[in-house]
Amino acid sequence: MEAKRPEKNTINTNYYANEDQVLLAVDCIIFGFDKKQLKILLVKRNVEPEKGKWSLIGGFMKQNENLDTTAERVLQLNTGLDNVYMEQLYTFSNVVRDPGKRAISVAYYALIDVATHEVKDIPLESAKWFDFKETPELIFDHAEMVEKAISRLRRRAMTRPIGFELLPEKFTMRQLQTLYECILDKELDKRNFISKINSLDVLIRLDEKDKTDSKKGSYLYVFDKEKYEKKVAEEGFNFKM
Repeated sequence: MEAKRPEKNTINTNYYANEDQVLLAVDCIIFGFDKKQLKILLVKRNVEPEKGKWSLIGGFMKQNENLDTTAERVLQLNTGLDNVYMEQLYTFSNVVRDPGKRAISVAYYALIDVATHEVKDIPLESAKWFDFKETPELIFDHAEMVEKAISRLRRRAMTRPIGFELLPEKFTMRQLQTLYECILDKELDKRNFISKINSLDVLIRLDEKDKTDSKKGSYLYVFDKEKYEKKVAEEGFNFKM
């Protein structure tokens, strides 16, 4: 008797066709620092609804993409920025969050140094840095996304030194303290801050000085990446002040 051939696996297309179709979007919260102020990068929306209003940088995922590649593509398309490290933040799925169509959005946030990440080849009114405290009214639920992102950034500041992404390679202690004050939205005692930073043992003081603000100048520092990564892996940080 001839052996029965196994049946080929078939896809029940009706199973998918009968389900609701929902769009999946990615929105990017890009924080920057210009040595003095915390900033956020926004774009003017160029389609209805809410055309002409300020928005986070976003777009819809294509069939051949995953979420990370979608975030990279929409950021580059809207700002010219690439090679920016982003972290997935939160998923927003309110049924009426987008009046255009049923859409779920996965928010990402990134930290960059403004001076070394130029927004290029994009009209000024399309992509613009705002001082974080002067963030304009945003479309849809983007204000909620920003609030979750700044909360995450503040928690992160308490558990690890921030600076690799938001500061230039060489920076002064004053610039580092200003960064923390901007993120935490409060003044910090200079002596306590320096003492806490030095106790972490992740900075290297250079022989160079920044004389931008005074003739005497301030010593420049760099992060010791090897010590930083080792400390994160072995014991982590407690940066509460």
